[in-house]
Amino acid sequence: VQLQASGGGLVPPGGSLRLSCEASGSTLSVYHMDWYRQGVGEQREFIASISNGNGATYADWVKGRFIISRDYVKNEAFLQMTSLTPEDTGVYYCNAHLLEESYWGQGTQVTVSS
Repeated sequence: VQLQASGGGLVPPGGSLRLSCEASGSTLSVYHMDWYRQGVGEQREFIASISNGNGATYADWVKGRFIISRDYVKNEAFLQMTSLTPEDTGVYYCNAHLLEESYWGQGTQVTVSS
């Protein structure tokens, strides 16, 4: 499974972005999909997960600002982000996993700055 994350960019505080994670080489429908992020000098942290049955879970700090979703037909997963702050700056990664299998995309940069 090859994953390609996209949709990052520069956005002012309070802005929104929609990240996409497109898969090739295999269907994503069997996998659970996660989003993680990593700031400069920080460890990669979990943001949200959507199961292969479409159930979603979020890190506590998300507090309703982000929504994870997936499109089984387009073979993509998404992360809609709102009310962004400079603390949300980092590289955002998608992950597909099922049992022992785990695949990572290359990441997309999100910069929140005025």
